Amino acid sequence: MPRTILGCLIGACFAGAAFGKDPDDDSGTSTNTTPNIYLDLRTTYGTVPAGTLPIGFGSSALFTALQSFALANGSTFPTSVSLPSRQSLAVDLPMTVDVTDKVSLYAGISGTATYGPAQGWSPFDVTSWNVGFQADLYSQNGGSIPTITWQSTITQAVPNGPAATTTFNNILELDYAFDTDETRGVLAGIQDTRVEVATTLARVHPNIIGYVGGYYQWPNNWKFTGRAGVQYFGGAQLLSFTPIRSFTQPILRLDLDRMDDNDNRLFGVTAEIMWLPKPSYQLTLRTPLYFVRN
Repeated sequence: MPRTILGCLIGACFAGAAFGKDPDDDSGTSTNTTPNIYLDLRTTYGTVPAGTLPIGFGSSALFTALQSFALANGSTFPTSVSLPSRQSLAVDLPMTVDVTDKVSLYAGISGTATYGPAQGWSPFDVTSWNVGFQADLYSQNGGSIPTITWQSTITQAVPNGPAATTTFNNILELDYAFDTDETRGVLAGIQDTRVEVATTLARVHPNIIGYVGGYYQWPNNWKFTGRAGVQYFGGAQLLSFTPIRSFTQPILRLDLDRMDDNDNRLFGVTAEIMWLPKPSYQLTLRTPLYFVRN
């Protein structure tokens, strides 16, 4: 089933090449004759309190690595002991092609290292691959109807063993700009994350985030974006662990990006706080490496 969905996703990416834009890039309406091609390097550090799983807005590779950590160590804990606190470092390397200013396709690998109080830091290794697209279903272009953006990503754990996970992440976002240059505006959206575990001994329930936010881009091309919302997680059962409880808690994400005159991202930093219900923190540095830049 994952392979079938993956094939359909890739087909949809190319079939919809007239409709989308840069992943997570909420600005820019210029038309390019040559696609942007770049390695969208992202480095994420995260902390997770005991007894919880993080999803949030952050790196799906980081979430996949923490799931793998939990599944790998699940049989070593008695059922009366909860999942320990963890830390994780993830590097995402998706090769991204901005087919137009409205469609982006991306695929790549991710490497992670995780830390647990009893195990220490694990070796840094490739732990997942991902493929996805982002597309503008509708562009505001100075009108009264906001831009509607859809993003879908599939992340598959590596190696694909008996407890491997496949994560399906979908985001629908509305972006209403107050000016024709789209330098300031408001956002609203919903994110749906589903996790399939290869073994029937573990199950992760859906995670849904509803959020609102806004952005402002200064004349010097620094751009600030904020998103605040509520995250609902249905809970999980991981091997011999006691069940991870469901929760409904607030979530906050703040982005600061340096753009060029054509709204290509040159550098970005993202800070995210999730309450699970105890706070979990993520910090991401985004340093795209361009092969072709318009």
